[in-house]
Amino acid sequence: MSGTDKKAKIPQPPTPAGGTGNLLSSVAPPSQLPNFVTASPVVPVASTAAEIPQIQMPQPVIQPVPAPVPVQPIIVQPRDEAKPQSAQETFSPAIPLSKGEPMMSIRSPEDSQATHSPESLPPDSTSEIDQLGDIMPGSGLFTWMKGAVSTGGLLARVAEKAKSSVDSMITTLDPQMKEYLRSGGDLLIVVASDKEAKISPIRDAFQTVFGKANVVGYKAQSDVTAEQPVGYAAAYAAAKQRIAHIRSVHSELHNNVPIVAVEGFLQESVTDRWYDISLLILSQPSLGIELQLQSQGTSVAAAAVAAAAAATPADYEHAQTGYSVTIGSIMAASLQVPHSQWQEAATGVSRQDILQLAARSLAGSYKRLLAVSAAET
Repeated sequence: MSGTDKKAKIPQPPTPAGGTGNLLSSVAPPSQLPNFVTASPVVPVASTAAEIPQIQMPQPVIQPVPAPVPVQPIIVQPRDEAKPQSAQETFSPAIPLSKGEPMMSIRSPEDSQATHSPESLPPDSTSEIDQLGDIMPGSGLFTWMKGAVSTGGLLARVAEKAKSSVDSMITTLDPQMKEYLRSGGDLLIVVASDKEAKISPIRDAFQTVFGKANVVGYKAQSDVTAEQPVGYAAAYAAAKQRIAHIRSVHSELHNNVPIVAVEGFLQESVTDRWYDISLLILSQPSLGIELQLQSQGTSVAAAAVAAAAAATPADYEHAQTGYSVTIGSIMAASLQVPHSQWQEAATGVSRQDILQLAARSLAGSYKRLLAVSAAET
């Protein structure tokens, strides 16, 4: 046998009888399936009956296994059973849980199901709260309750603030409601005048100081001084005359009813320096109270005073106490404003504001005298 005959031959399929057959008939039969486990190159199948080369399988590379890392043993300390439990460290918050809380129950077992509030406490419960506060001086709860239920405490201040806010809102929406809300109480103030320009500022002042007050005005005449008093003495005599006239006409106004009189007068501080000032007098003979107070002065030109003096007749019966023409009428004609608005036109401050500030000082002094009189009795 020759060398060529020793080579292995791939068996050829039999040739079909028809001569030329399908192209698939010339394809060699499939060889052994490739092994996908190892990365072996894919050998294409020869389209002809060519010799298939021998496939060399790659040798696997064996990597050395690293030596194991020694594990350090962890020594666990045995628990000290002899150490007392109370001496062990425990978590302690920065603020103790008992801060501001009572250390014992407020309610007894009998009324453990009941719920108490500061409003439902009996009248003598404040003494019990004081005792509990003494037992637990560091308790903030009992301190709050003591201040809340006591006179003038937290609840009283909150209620007063809420009432003041509601009253302020109502009077802002309707200014006429101010007199309705603040009228009432036990205090009655009578003004010796029927002019609203005098009654309104006195009413506002006394209701502001006392909270509630009834302020009414009656017409009062003064025929002992001039129409326009000049000097403090003339104004004082005219105011006293108005108070006496009120008490003589209205017999129901006994000596225990305070009467306030307002009298405007001219005062010459230095030569040709004139001021229009209002004198306020409060009289209550039953308590021996007579308060006198002067308002802020409004500057008056010397020419206006000279005009009032020139308009007064020489035979005027009260020429010694003043003029027959008021300074208000002369200033109003000069400034071309109503008689009651000349102070505001001249200085920017109305007479009502001037009287209200003076009347508030008068009401404050009167309130202090009432407190002193009540303490003495």
